[in-house]
Amino acid sequence: MLEFSLWICCQLGAREHYAIPRALHQAGQLAHLITDAWVPPRCVLNRLPTPTLANLRERFHADLATASVQGFTSSLIYFEIAQRLQRTSQWERLIARNRWFQRQAVQSLDTLTPCPTTLFAYSYAALEPFRYAKAKGWRTILGQIDPGPVEEHLVMEEHARHPNYRSQWQPAPPHYWTSWREECSLADRIVVNSLWSSQALQQAGIPANKINIIPLAYQSPEQARDFGRTYPSVFLAERPLRVLFLGQVILRKGITALLEAASLLHDQPIEFWIVGTQGITRPQQADKQVQWIGSVPRSATAMYYQLADVFLFPTLSDGFGLTQLEAQAWKLPIIASRFCGEVVKDRVNGLILPDVSGQAIADALHSCLKNPRLLETFAQQSTDTSCFSLSQLHYHLQSLNYAVV
Repeated sequence: MLEFSLWICCQLGAREHYAIPRALHQAGQLAHLITDAWVPPRCVLNRLPTPTLANLRERFHADLATASVQGFTSSLIYFEIAQRLQRTSQWERLIARNRWFQRQAVQSLDTLTPCPTTLFAYSYAALEPFRYAKAKGWRTILGQIDPGPVEEHLVMEEHARHPNYRSQWQPAPPHYWTSWREECSLADRIVVNSLWSSQALQQAGIPANKINIIPLAYQSPEQARDFGRTYPSVFLAERPLRVLFLGQVILRKGITALLEAASLLHDQPIEFWIVGTQGITRPQQADKQVQWIGSVPRSATAMYYQLADVFLFPTLSDGFGLTQLEAQAWKLPIIASRFCGEVVKDRVNGLILPDVSGQAIADALHSCLKNPRLLETFAQQSTDTSCFSLSQLHYHLQSLNYAVV
């Protein structure tokens, strides 16, 4: 079997902080990174006032400073301006952006020196690059960013159950999933980040022998390594149990179950901190124990991980849930659902919910309230995040070259 040692990565956005191209570049196997925007330190955009295009100016990683990177920053800016002037809907804009990127990527691929290559691209923006790669005889690897149509069905059911929590969520148009299925068909291998995603894709008809589970890569911040966590001997009104929810405040993340749990525990010494962009209407009579903090800069999230006593991740469906690794880096115990990446070992470094419901969350938190030493034990047994390193990611990526469909 021919081994394809050089990789090209087509990546729309800064997903996972460019972990896959970084892992490949570190091993000398990244031929090219093709991405929508790339803003190195000397780029003229960095001379603009600090708030201007702040998100765009984060599209760079020092680990890739010496890599061959092709970005389309100016074209992206024009594209986004045009979309806003046209007042396109959320799905129209997302699909148009995916198609714009694929056209740019294929044009870029056509200028590269032909060589036996593995092409990696993320789902929903991989179809045209995969068609091009197959015509060249290249190997294709699809990075599946979520659990696919099964997740959409679960979210649709949750919205039907809770119509009072209004949001802008809409299911994808049918052609979105038609294109995705063609991507899956063209992919030699499909990489998912959790057992749950693998199961969901199989429910959608993707063959199990085509799927590889590779966890996300994560590098703990230096300041977290010597962080020590302490708990009171008893939780009181003056020192309540601090429960952190950090992420998108949407139904898919299990926010309704969290709020139901807060109601069930209204007479207990407990606080819920909800940190993240709000994607639903806030209840008019919200529990006083619930603090709606809203969106915070990424640099500020460490403070909440440090101050909280337990991290709550009651997601209905996630491809992995990187915030679990961020919490573990700060030795923060986790209460999580089963529908995400396998970070929590039940009753070792946290608790796994039997189901995503207010009662299940309330029961888990009640155990923590009555036994602070349990949380202390979980903190001491926090998962070693070194198993999610770039070197481990590269090891898993290399194994794809020998996988047989």
